Amino acid sequence: MKAPLLLLTVFLTLSASAAELSVSAYPSIQAALDANPNRMLFVPAGDYPITDKIRIRGERSGLFGPGRIIQQNTEQPIIEIENATAAEIRDLTLTRPEGKMESRNEGILAIKCRDLVIDNVRVIDNRSPAGAITVRESQDCRISRCLVRNYMRLSIDDRTQSKDWGYAFNCTDGTGISVSYSPGCLIEGNRVIEDNFVPTPAIKAKHKLGDFVKKNDVKGGVMSQRAWDANYTDAWQQGSGIVVNAPTVTDLTRVIGNHVENAAQGIDLHCDHVIVSGNIVTNAFIGMKAMHGSRNVLITGNQFTRNSLWAIGLMPGAGANAENFDGGSIISNNIISDFGHGDAHWIWGAERSPFKFDTGQQADDPPLTDVIVTGNIVHSIGKPRYQYAVIIAGGPNTPRGMHFSNNLLHPGTQGVANTELRP
Repeated sequence: MKAPLLLLTVFLTLSASAAELSVSAYPSIQAALDANPNRMLFVPAGDYPITDKIRIRGERSGLFGPGRIIQQNTEQPIIEIENATAAEIRDLTLTRPEGKMESRNEGILAIKCRDLVIDNVRVIDNRSPAGAITVRESQDCRISRCLVRNYMRLSIDDRTQSKDWGYAFNCTDGTGISVSYSPGCLIEGNRVIEDNFVPTPAIKAKHKLGDFVKKNDVKGGVMSQRAWDANYTDAWQQGSGIVVNAPTVTDLTRVIGNHVENAAQGIDLHCDHVIVSGNIVTNAFIGMKAMHGSRNVLITGNQFTRNSLWAIGLMPGAGANAENFDGGSIISNNIISDFGHGDAHWIWGAERSPFKFDTGQQADDPPLTDVIVTGNIVHSIGKPRYQYAVIIAGGPNTPRGMHFSNNLLHPGTQGVANTELRP
């Protein structure tokens, strides 16, 4: 008879403790955090409008609970975590109200953190070129089981300061989860979904997407003459579902078991020693790419369906050099299905490829080198909407050390590949 009484005493003690640590006892969430440094605070169910970002600092600080935080200031992120160790954000909903959903700021912005956990958080209608969940200059962080929904907005991509490009254009832009300059991060089991800006001819015409709004006197070095003369680019879907940036700094990253839907680029990697496994990327114009010096990338066991430009692409870029080259990677046991049947097919046409291995953006970019491609399937039902299952770019910097084995590649309209695939 004593055991139930003991359990009841423990329960009441824990309940009292939780009540003491609830933000409801304070005039604001920020006031609660300031009064309880280095503690986790409970956010009860209900709406919490704010006009300034919530700032989290210190060690073992954070927020958890079923509450919904509504940022009414478009000039502020919703939560900013800086110089924190083992901070946690769990179970919350973060959003912006009607009429103030478009911003240039993040839902969660974490800077210079270590062992940060962002778990089961919903970031809804934070429509911004910045990542809905952004981690920068941090280490050993985890972003798990979160939902990012409707993160894109109309924008202008201004590349006039770059000698490589030299123009600005109308676009849709936005990133779901962004990690940069941050080694040892785990991005796991998240859903990143865009419902608003699905690429249709009507949306393109209404907002003049792809049209140049500014152009330098001199064409950018990597810009095609055709697009320059046309004052238009097809690449007006900008941003990514998940992007991991800064090779040589961002290292030992795991992108596992995520669902990305209706993105521009599904998974965009510029980092080293990466595992990309068990993800589903559907209806993106690019399923995933690794470039700008992405070394030792393992891409295995993913589903890529209804992509339009390519499903898996490896290539150097302007960020690559002799010390920071692309390659030493494995692509294995992935399924690419219904390629060319995505919503962006009308933009890119049928002369594309599920696999793309390219040369660099600049003449001095070192070639992609040493890649194993094995056990993959490119599966097409009906007439294929691609030219080749595999395209390997030619020229003096053609990819080197490419090895293909045990793949099942349904041929495109011109065949399996544009060149011999050597084992």
